[in-house]
Amino acid sequence: MGNTDSKLNFRKAVIQLTTKTQPVEATDDAFWDQFWADTATTVQDVFALVPAAEIRAVREESPSNLATLCYKTDEMDDDGARPLAESLLLAMADLLFCPDFTVNSHRRGPDSVEDMQTIDSCEYIWEAGVGFAQSPPLNYIHDLNRTELLRLLLTCFSEAMYLPPSSDNTILNPWVSFFCSTENRHALPLFTSLVNVVCAYDPVGYGIPYNHLLFSDYREQLVEQAVQILIVTLEHDGGGLAHRPPSPSSMEDQDSVGPDNLFVNYLSRIHREEDYDFVLKGLARLLVNPLMQTYLPNSTKKIQFHQELLVLFWKLCDFNKKFLFFVLKSSDVLDILVPILFYLNDARADQSRVGLMHIGVFILLLLSGERNFGVRLNKPYSVHVPMDIPVFTGTHADLLIVVFHKIITSGHQRLQPLFDCLLTIVVNVSPYLKSLSMVAANKLLHLLEAFSTNWFLFSASQNHHLVFFLLEAFNNIIQYQFDGNCNLVYAIIRKRNLFHQLANLPSDPASIQKALLRKRKSPDAITGISRTSSQETVSMEGSRPAVPAEPGTLKTSLVAIPAIDKLTEKSQVSEDGTMISVLKMEHSHASHHTPQADHTTQADHTPQAVHGAIVGASDTESVSGRDNEDVFYTEAEMERRRMSSTSSTISCTSQSHWAPTPDWVLSWKCKLPLQTIMRLLQVLVPQVEKICIDKGLTDESEILKFLQHGTLVGLLPVPHPILIRKYQANAGTAMWFRTYMWGVVYLRNVDPPIWYDTDVRLFEIQKM
Repeated sequence: MGNTDSKLNFRKAVIQLTTKTQPVEATDDAFWDQFWADTATTVQDVFALVPAAEIRAVREESPSNLATLCYKTDEMDDDGARPLAESLLLAMADLLFCPDFTVNSHRRGPDSVEDMQTIDSCEYIWEAGVGFAQSPPLNYIHDLNRTELLRLLLTCFSEAMYLPPSSDNTILNPWVSFFCSTENRHALPLFTSLVNVVCAYDPVGYGIPYNHLLFSDYREQLVEQAVQILIVTLEHDGGGLAHRPPSPSSMEDQDSVGPDNLFVNYLSRIHREEDYDFVLKGLARLLVNPLMQTYLPNSTKKIQFHQELLVLFWKLCDFNKKFLFFVLKSSDVLDILVPILFYLNDARADQSRVGLMHIGVFILLLLSGERNFGVRLNKPYSVHVPMDIPVFTGTHADLLIVVFHKIITSGHQRLQPLFDCLLTIVVNVSPYLKSLSMVAANKLLHLLEAFSTNWFLFSASQNHHLVFFLLEAFNNIIQYQFDGNCNLVYAIIRKRNLFHQLANLPSDPASIQKALLRKRKSPDAITGISRTSSQETVSMEGSRPAVPAEPGTLKTSLVAIPAIDKLTEKSQVSEDGTMISVLKMEHSHASHHTPQADHTTQADHTPQAVHGAIVGASDTESVSGRDNEDVFYTEAEMERRRMSSTSSTISCTSQSHWAPTPDWVLSWKCKLPLQTIMRLLQVLVPQVEKICIDKGLTDESEILKFLQHGTLVGLLPVPHPILIRKYQANAGTAMWFRTYMWGVVYLRNVDPPIWYDTDVRLFEIQKM
């Protein structure tokens, strides 16, 4: 009963604060003390007792009352000259290292507010408990207090959500900038503590079955808030560009150019291998957690903040290149690859998780720009992760290709802007793939079959780029890894008609119009591809099909991603493995970007054409029809969406000004890189046919054995240089990361609903 009375008194005080017509004097202790009485309320109670609308009313109508309420957190005389926001942030920083409140006390605690200012926070690095089953009881209270303080910090840092999307790289968040500056004497121990808590967290603990159903894991909430604070503070520069550690000379002038973000500085300067190992193993352990399978269903705790972990991993690789090289120098990178592929496959048909698809693909694009990533993919894949993909025996490269094929053929239509990125990753790693399985080889040929149909090539101005990517991947494997890739060579020989059709692609107006009319027919009547292997219909044990978004699912809108040539820069790999930047865009299809291709949106990919091509090219996949609503749009497009009655209007408008012409077809047809493949077919097809006739072979294993011991040395054209498309940070991707990151933070903080019913402008909240 007493608790109810205290809540009622607290509520009355809030009402008085909002209804008083005159400012309340700061000396009126009887009034102000009502807010600090021991009401024993929870965070949820505070949200219920102090409605957001009333806070806004106080801010607009009685700002002096709100200021007095806030200043009653700190009554130090010398703090009056400091802005309220700075005082609030410094107070929170102090509280994050307050003995017996958020950290263990190893010495006598402060007796007064003045003593609080003398605390050396380096003595209070947060201890990193490893799961609720192993943490000491005292940490329970500390973790709760830390969690609430971090949640409050996150609220202070959320100014970006209330600004419209902008690609301006110079926009700084003043709250983040101040908190991560030298003004905050706790910056180093706080950064260390956040990383320590996240990377040391073990959600399984001792591994006692169902323990997460018996006990509350108070550590998980802290870890989730910690990783969110990390990714938000590391987005300080607004541009997402890799941080360059300052030179000694520039450090001398640091004061003149303003405070640097110490969190970014600390992260970029991590250099000890034991620290890299700690961070990498910690992130891998958390990312792989949802993939774990046990004999007892649902017996192991599964975390839900993997999207934040992926953003943190991205920032680690982007800001600290030595960490990236550490990740790639051993097979540990595969511990990151497998869960990413799992998330991509699992989310491919869920329209509310399109952002997760993007961040996963961006990470793989970043990794694929380094030679070592392609080399690591040759490690045999023996882990059995619950994915609904064909069973195969092969390497991690096979897994990557099979999952990519699944995304393209059975993902929802909003993923089509990612097709260029997916195939770019395949091209980047292709020169290093020593032995593709038959399943993966057939998947690549199936993609070529789908993308090389006449009606698909003529349906949009950029569709032929996908064919160029696949041909480049085939050329790389043939030129640099022919000896071990008999499966791919055999698949190319079997599907040799595809390459002949490309070489003889018609370009006259009548053929173009005829091809475009054919796409209206039944997809099966267009291609009618048969199954290439009975294995393709067999799924892994424990797999489950992808499902569309559940009704009522919330998602946030995303801005458009740049075209692939804006997203990457080219590097040429020399003989010693070093990379030389290629300044001139001399490669065939990249040099023929049409103007509208530089501003690619989903509508530019003509969803019906792309989706129809894939469905029609395969009778092993089944995809139900889904709406064509565009989720990738700019601010101008957002306004157009509000005024448009149907999303199909956008698709029609974007394509109405373009039509394929004979000159356009000839401009890229003559640059199709078919020479290497045609030479291979010219040499090997007669040999294979002769062996089959002479020996009466009908078993493909004998043909594979012949191809395995064959050689094309001296018969192929001079090997072309290896071109790697490395991820290139730019304003467009930076804006995408900002909207995605804050969208994740928004959707992950619903209890309490911190930003619910506020004027968020960075993105739109949509119910699926």
